[in-house]
Amino acid sequence: MTAAERAAPRLAGIFGVKFPVRDLAASRTWYEQVFGLNLFYEFPDDDGVVRGVAYTAPGLGETGVALRERPDIAGLSGFDPVIFAVDDREAVHAWAAHLDELGVANQIVEATIGWMVLFHDPDGLEIHLYSRDRGDIDNSGRPSFGRPAGG
Repeated sequence: MTAAERAAPRLAGIFGVKFPVRDLAASRTWYEQVFGLNLFYEFPDDDGVVRGVAYTAPGLGETGVALRERPDIAGLSGFDPVIFAVDDREAVHAWAAHLDELGVANQIVEATIGWMVLFHDPDGLEIHLYSRDRGDIDNSGRPSFGRPAGG
């Protein structure tokens, strides 16, 4: 039996995304303001100092967002480990306006198939908000864009 013939058990979604941060207090403030997060859990160390937090996030259903104080690995500068979805081009522009109001530098870009707003958290982690509605955008196969697999 080949690997392709063996079916993996089905995933049931994403439980949560966790970001390593240098300064938990500063990152909490930033993430709470940017995403409107609602604190759900705190994770203290053995001395009672809170080193991590978990949130519920409007629009993510049961998927949580967590921050963990880990200055040794925080920042993944220029890397986007998770891409959040927004509805359409209008939502991309609404997010850009929201970020502008908060003083968070951002850029709207034409992505491979849709629009995206990209910005960085306080540690330099790149965050992408990608439109589910692709409109008439299809840059597939163009230089610096994605292309369909097998092509």
